[in-house]
Amino acid sequence: MMSGFLKIGVMRMIALLVCMAFVPVRVESAGIRTMSLTGSVNPGSAAYFLRVLNEANRSGDELLLVELDTPGGLVASLRQMVQGVMASRVPVVVYVAPSGAQAASAGALLLLSANVAVMAPGTETGAAHPVDISGGVGEKGSVMGKKIENDLAAFARSLAQKRGRSPQWAEQAVRESIASSASEALAAGVIDTVAANRKALLAFLDGRTVTTTAGAVTIRTSGVTVRDASPTFREQVMMTIADPNIAYFLLLLGIAGLYFELTTPGAVLPGVTGAIALVLGAWAMQLLSVNVTGLLLILLAILFFGLEIFVVSSGALAIAGLVALFIGSVMVFNQPEIGLSIDWWVFLPLFLSFSAGVLLLVFVVLRTTRKKALSGSEGMVGETGTVERAIGDGKIGKVFVHGELWDATANGSIPAGSRVMVTGVDGMMLKVKPKPNEE
Repeated sequence: MMSGFLKIGVMRMIALLVCMAFVPVRVESAGIRTMSLTGSVNPGSAAYFLRVLNEANRSGDELLLVELDTPGGLVASLRQMVQGVMASRVPVVVYVAPSGAQAASAGALLLLSANVAVMAPGTETGAAHPVDISGGVGEKGSVMGKKIENDLAAFARSLAQKRGRSPQWAEQAVRESIASSASEALAAGVIDTVAANRKALLAFLDGRTVTTTAGAVTIRTSGVTVRDASPTFREQVMMTIADPNIAYFLLLLGIAGLYFELTTPGAVLPGVTGAIALVLGAWAMQLLSVNVTGLLLILLAILFFGLEIFVVSSGALAIAGLVALFIGSVMVFNQPEIGLSIDWWVFLPLFLSFSAGVLLLVFVVLRTTRKKALSGSEGMVGETGTVERAIGDGKIGKVFVHGELWDATANGSIPAGSRVMVTGVDGMMLKVKPKPNEE
């Protein structure tokens, strides 16, 4: 009987396999894949770009159309994106759009790397000179500045030569920060055409032949399905926080929130907000390439701020923390050779606001700790009262202080009705002495 069941099972399995062989398998047809890159070039945007580019290559799409609007960003992330473009079998088209958009700095180099570079009317590209928190790095006589500038200029030149574009313009964009409108870029041989909209762009691309790692590829856009690729939630978060300015803001917000919570316990909201911001700031720093010395100085500043809460330093530790934080902030993202720096217009307002808040909290805490106690046993010292029952030498009497009748002792005899001053408290017993003008 067991062998009969086995035969039936085998026959059913064979029948299922035969049926599956004749079931049509749905294969995603090649099409045009589009994506939109806006904001700064950073690890988040690079991850988004490379994922979509890999999907386009796996599907064998006709092309990847990247609609670009960026002020620039990290050179390290840009190089990853350019390497992906250069290794792609699928043509990559970079389209600076809509009108009013820009492909500045790192965006200009991404535009140069594309198989087809297109701009919409009213857009601009260029200004690829590296900058840092001090406003520039290619200063005369600066060895590091010239090194960074030369490296980026050579990179731009090589991209332009690879794609048959103007190497002179590419070098000037880096060394002289020149920028060009769409029509100027077309006349200079930087882009292939100016297209008012996506429809006009696709019409221009239809039948155009470009060279990729797969060889000569003729682009077909007529009647081809267009699919938009959106960033994942993780990529959206990465694109938002993987920016030196945002990372620095989260870092200061986290330190400020936790410091406020520790100095004024019970507020809760500042502490929770600060903890979340600090974790996000730490993640952003993990995504970015930070200077170790700068990071250590910031950690030292956090230590000083913490000690200020528990050690009586009259604000000295807080000031030391602000000094360490300032130097660390200047250093932590100051790596212009890879485009990693904080904008000065972000750094100064944030740091000054944070410093003002810390110093205000220190002032309030110091004022509170130095203020005379108004309640409890400590608040009785220095108060005056009236003797209700005579105090003998070594004998307990009664004094009326603060609306209450207390047992009291003194070094000597004090008759009833005398005015006395409290000099100490021993449990529920006051130690008093005659008020100076009553002696």
